Amino acid sequence: MVKPEKILLIEARYYEDIADAMAAGAIAVIEKGGYAYDRLSVPGVFEVPAAVKFAHQAREPYAGFCAMGCVIRGETDHYEHVAREASRALMDLSVDDTIALGFGILTCDTREQAQVRAALGGRNKGAEAAEACLRMIELKRTFHLSPQ
Repeated sequence: MVKPEKILLIEARYYEDIADAMAAGAIAVIEKGGYAYDRLSVPGVFEVPAAVKFAHQAREPYAGFCAMGCVIRGETDHYEHVAREASRALMDLSVDDTIALGFGILTCDTREQAQVRAALGGRNKGAEAAEACLRMIELKRTFHLSPQ
């Protein structure tokens, strides 16, 4: 029996309830797509790009990655820095290293907005990130950039 390909879920755990809901949505999509998965926790969104890079350079290859987390606006500009730099780093990784990446980083003004975007019965952004990841894996195969 051939071992199924794996997708790595990288979860920023700063807002654990939101991370759990997004992961549940992503896992449902990944399993439906016939993939196995591993989960990796990092403290916050700022650490997600480095975790993707570490895993991409590791010995066990992953077919794709789902980057998930949440940044909620506060009273300072910390939100702007974290959201912008994590997004930029993830984009650079996906393009420069030809990584199939699903982007599931929420940037919200309030916790309530984040909960709506993570809810399993609604627009679960973890599920959407997993769907994007699966599509990018297919696209890499179309262009012969990964094993068939």
